[in-house]
Amino acid sequence: MIETLRDALLRLYDLGGPVVLLLCGLSVVVLTVVLYKLWQFSAAGVGRHKALQEAVDHWDAGQRAEARQALDRSRSYLRPVLAMALDGQADAARLDAEAETRFAKLERGFRVLDSIAQLAPLLGLFGTVLGMIAAFQALQEAGSQVDPSILAGGIWVALMTTAVGLAVAMPTAVVLAWFEARMDAERVLAQRALHTVLSPTGRTAEAPLPGAVHA
Repeated sequence: MIETLRDALLRLYDLGGPVVLLLCGLSVVVLTVVLYKLWQFSAAGVGRHKALQEAVDHWDAGQRAEARQALDRSRSYLRPVLAMALDGQADAARLDAEAETRFAKLERGFRVLDSIAQLAPLLGLFGTVLGMIAAFQALQEAGSQVDPSILAGGIWVALMTTAVGLAVAMPTAVVLAWFEARMDAERVLAQRALHTVLSPTGRTAEAPLPGAVHA
């Protein structure tokens, strides 16, 4: 197994040099981060807030008991934040901070993906420049006995690093954009839920909100 891996790495090195090896290493990092984020999103219940939304709708209608029952069924990572609001925490800034703390945990690793998406094409270009330099050096050393295959082979190897860099960067950028879109949707849902609980339209249907002043 180790020998096979070493042989594969040596072939990659022969084809594109150290830049291609580095880009392959970055692709492994990207795959690891993406798989971890997918598992984390699934475990946290990202996008699965049916019971939580039912709780918000019941609270908005003034149905306090039904809202708490629906919230008890929720497995959303936002459930503790909404529970704080239902229990009388009326400080919107505190609730927003609690929600942002949970968002921050889900967004860990985004910076790594963003950095690789920006760095991979530059590394590929860097490898191309190094390859072109090596190709022209070989051409110079050939002197008057110039073989076009020397230059063509060097250019082929040089351009391969750019192709590998783009192959790493483009999927990474697409996946990162999807993750960020999911988190934007989560923020919108959390803001709506918290603001609805703090200012329900059905607040007079049952008992007044905690802290309300009786006339």
